[in-house]
Amino acid sequence: MLFIYVLLFLLAAIKWGDWRRWRDFYPTILFFIIGDLLKNFLLYNHWLWTYKETIIFENIFRNHTIINITVMFIGYPSTIFIYLGRFPKTSLKQGLWFSFWVFLYSILEYINLHYLHLIRHHNGWSMMWSVLFNIVMFLMLRIHYKNPLMAWGLSLIWILFLLMMFPIPLENMK
Repeated sequence: MLFIYVLLFLLAAIKWGDWRRWRDFYPTILFFIIGDLLKNFLLYNHWLWTYKETIIFENIFRNHTIINITVMFIGYPSTIFIYLGRFPKTSLKQGLWFSFWVFLYSILEYINLHYLHLIRHHNGWSMMWSVLFNIVMFLMLRIHYKNPLMAWGLSLIWILFLLMMFPIPLENMK
């Protein structure tokens, strides 16, 4: 099922993404991927959430790493091409656009968590944390697009906050 989500995001990006400005979005795509790689590295033995493919391609996407790489290299760029590529000019529309993306990511996780059982939360993570994470993530993506150094600094503060809220035992770090 997660494969279907990634495929739908790709098809949406093909239809609604701003591919002409891919060079403008490329640094933010890398920022998005680096953030996820860092999360996977730090939380290698101390997951906060994991994915599981249960419907189709279960033999191909049988572990979290393969699913995560697929999401990183197809889902994240697709998100950026649409989210930043169609970002509105007026404040009200920007707020609605931002809220739409936070809602979309959050509702997909909620459905995958409670109904399809494709995501599992671990070590104190919850939907509340996921919604907060999505808010910060979409703010950081927009900030990174406009001011990369500010986004890196704010992201460091966010990471330190998360590490304080969800301490990782040193023996669990890779």
